[in-house]
Amino acid sequence: MRAVCWHGKHDVRVDEVADPQIVSKGDVIVKVALTCICGSDLHLYNGYVPTMKKGDIMGHEFVGEIVETGSGVSRFHVGDRVIVPFPISCGVCWYCKHELWSLCDNSNPNSWMLEHLYGDTGGGIFGYSHMYGGFSGGQAEYVRVPFADVGLEKIPDGIPYEQVVLLTDICPTGYQAADNCNISPGDTVAVWGCGPVGLMAMMSARHLGAERVIGIDRFPERLQMAHSQCRAEVLNYEEVDVAEALQNMTGGRGPDSCIDAVGLEAVGTGIEGIYDSVKQTLRLETDRTSALRQLTKACRKGGTLSIVGVYSGFIDNFPMGAIFAKGLTLHAGQAHVHKYLPHLLKLVEEQQLNPSSIITHRLPLDQAPGAYKTFLNKQDACIKIVLNPQESASAARPGPEEARAV
Repeated sequence: MRAVCWHGKHDVRVDEVADPQIVSKGDVIVKVALTCICGSDLHLYNGYVPTMKKGDIMGHEFVGEIVETGSGVSRFHVGDRVIVPFPISCGVCWYCKHELWSLCDNSNPNSWMLEHLYGDTGGGIFGYSHMYGGFSGGQAEYVRVPFADVGLEKIPDGIPYEQVVLLTDICPTGYQAADNCNISPGDTVAVWGCGPVGLMAMMSARHLGAERVIGIDRFPERLQMAHSQCRAEVLNYEEVDVAEALQNMTGGRGPDSCIDAVGLEAVGTGIEGIYDSVKQTLRLETDRTSALRQLTKACRKGGTLSIVGVYSGFIDNFPMGAIFAKGLTLHAGQAHVHKYLPHLLKLVEEQQLNPSSIITHRLPLDQAPGAYKTFLNKQDACIKIVLNPQESASAARPGPEEARAV
């Protein structure tokens, strides 16, 4: 099959690789209908996430049709159209039973890597390095999905794949970001980053009752989409002092909650931006924290910081004193997609939510290398890219089960 494979920093290629096979009785094979390039994939593309190996298949956002099932799968059958959450969860450990799905104790065979780095482990993730399990990703024609009865969500008849492909990651991630804010009527929520996750966070904050939503970014097309799709007030951080502007917009108090939808590759301004870039380049710190410093400074006393932008390691010049002095509450982590997926799917069914409204580029899988460059460099007003692995494939090509039978 064809798959998007990592070969090094800024080097992804569409390779011919072996078809996936059933390994455990709880596995299924999914024929991928649509897959996406995520902002988190850019951290791999830019070489900031360790334990990637040449030939690793990329991608953790994908939907498709089941073409083969293991003997232990009972909830799903060949022909079912399914949403595949990006975290892999066993469903029986303490964390899964407490709806902390992305922290699963049993789905990551390389948990020792994270334990050594962070003190404890997280669950497996499709296409996201060997420290998250080394699982093949979804930017491919076919994918093996373990723990299928636990993870998959069936797509109701009549709903097109494009309407639900963002429910695999960025929509639940944005929803969790807003949910972590414990929004009350009248609240103001500020969101750093008007990319796909930030846009979903703004939509979700509105849905959960925020009176005002403020989006912060520097790209005009993203600020425009935040305004038009999310009814957000917007700030260009290259044109204003963000903390001062937010103080002025909130009567001197600051936003009730601040969401970081940027993460480790934040682009700062002035001396702080130069400081972060130099230290990261010299590997004196792994993550740039310009956005995180801004939202910590801007948030009102007793407010909430919700961090869903990915951070991978160690940071410097972080205002821990401000968090303590202001009595801030901090929530962070990978999204527990399984927790939110049924509710979000219902919103899509009822036409209360349209995640596909932020998709700007639709391309065949073969164009993935160029698409990565476009997404990285924010070219062509690109906000979200969807890839179709089947678009240029031969119509007569057999799936994995039929090929093995032959």
